[in-house]
Amino acid sequence: MQTIKEYFPTIQNYTYFNTPGIGLISKDVYEYRKNRYEELFQTGSEMMMNNAVVFSEVREKIAEVYHANPAYISLHPAFSFGFNAILEGLKPGLKILLLKDDYPSINFAVEARDFKISYAEINENMEENIAEKFLEERPEVFIFSQVQYLNGIKIDFSFVNQLKKEYPDTLFIADGTQYLGTEAFDFNNSGIDILGASAYKWLGAGLGNGFFMFKPEVEEILQPKNLGFGSTLGKYKEEGNTLIGKFEGSHLDPANIGSIKTALNFQQKIGIAKIENKVKSLSKLAQTAFQDLGLLENTVIRRSQHSSIFNLKAGQQIFEKLEENAVLCSQRGEGIRVGLHYYNTEKDLEKLLKLLKS
Repeated sequence: MQTIKEYFPTIQNYTYFNTPGIGLISKDVYEYRKNRYEELFQTGSEMMMNNAVVFSEVREKIAEVYHANPAYISLHPAFSFGFNAILEGLKPGLKILLLKDDYPSINFAVEARDFKISYAEINENMEENIAEKFLEERPEVFIFSQVQYLNGIKIDFSFVNQLKKEYPDTLFIADGTQYLGTEAFDFNNSGIDILGASAYKWLGAGLGNGFFMFKPEVEEILQPKNLGFGSTLGKYKEEGNTLIGKFEGSHLDPANIGSIKTALNFQQKIGIAKIENKVKSLSKLAQTAFQDLGLLENTVIRRSQHSSIFNLKAGQQIFEKLEENAVLCSQRGEGIRVGLHYYNTEKDLEKLLKLLKS
């Protein structure tokens, strides 16, 4: 395989720490999309006909990588499309536990509906806060991000699995948008009942695609209503009245959705274990360096594990200095958010640290 740098023109021109905002697409994904749109340009409807099989292939690839059932994987233009359809399929009045200040696409969507909502605080004791809320509120649904978009706090998956064993009747719904693509994950053996993600961040699939994985038993709880012409089209939906068919009423774009398979193939080509080791190694180096500079909040410092997203205590002047030196990141909350992925290097981190110190 060629060096990683050859697959990502962006990192030849920038030092890229903005994967939590939008991940880089590889040349493989770029070529796949370019070919589909050239096909659409040249052949019109033939493009859709020639690529109809891609949707089942994408389900099968997701199922292979994340150990799920392809017949229970729905495809969407983004996480929010599927998530709102799920909420519409839940009975009004359910007791739902959220994390306070979790991603707006989660909390805003739940708060806009007729549910009884309680919140657990996101801090160094997040898991204990969640456990207390389960004892107090006995929620019927627990919805959370696996990794927090603001500061990178990562929920303890062993805690989630144990909590599900203790409360088997509670529906666990997770957003993996800031997580999937950073390490190996086994959905079937997790405590999560429904897991969704937009694929344009850490998976590197480009804009306009996302998916949800379901455990089969959720069919007893969900009554989705997102029906339409596409509900019975294609493999895994031929019989009609399938769960995923009730989430896929409209046409899907083969270029956008097919990019998920291409992106996952690319990560497999590199090696998912190698990606995981690289991300964890860089994250550990970064956390130590950021902590030594006094740039991390105590909530992050006090936790035993963390993701590769950090919110640095730095203001506008530092942000402008980073931009001037072709370092791409985002301002989030009161700080500067950076994220390290497998296409980052220790040299990238050294450049960032040098600018932060100057």
